[in-house]
Amino acid sequence: MPSPAELLPQVYAELRRLAGAKVRHEPAGHSLDATALVHEAFVRLGGERAFATRNDFLRAAAVAMRRVLIDHARAKQADKRGGGAARDPLPIDLLPARLPDDQLFALTDALDRLADTHPPHAELVSLRFFAGLTMDEAADALGVSPATADRMWAYARARLKVALDADRG
Repeated sequence: MPSPAELLPQVYAELRRLAGAKVRHEPAGHSLDATALVHEAFVRLGGERAFATRNDFLRAAAVAMRRVLIDHARAKQADKRGGGAARDPLPIDLLPARLPDDQLFALTDALDRLADTHPPHAELVSLRFFAGLTMDEAADALGVSPATADRMWAYARARLKVALDADRG
């Protein structure tokens, strides 16, 4: 099984493209660029772990990029010291979209709860939202048909909307 160091050259251009799309949606003044996001995600994957397939690596990279963006947003918010502001409703129907830090935290918490009961659905959201994959690319990475991915996406959006509405209320 290939290690991240062996897989990175094969998928670097694709990861860079996906990270570039994600960073373009970040607010002005965001200090992470696409290259930094890919490199930080790669560091978090570690050199010891092996991946059975290219898709497994892309899935793990999506999770790592998600964590990098969340950690970066949390650090930025901690610097501001203004984290107690009321949240606006999260536009789940518009995913993937740029979100303010507090909504990103709320999404991450709701996504973690979804992963407890429906891991493939949560992974689909991560692939679409945090890695910027299209529905067909995410379906391929998960090894499901596009129709199945569409159903999973609809279900995940509905569950996340309910969870986020409950958090706000």
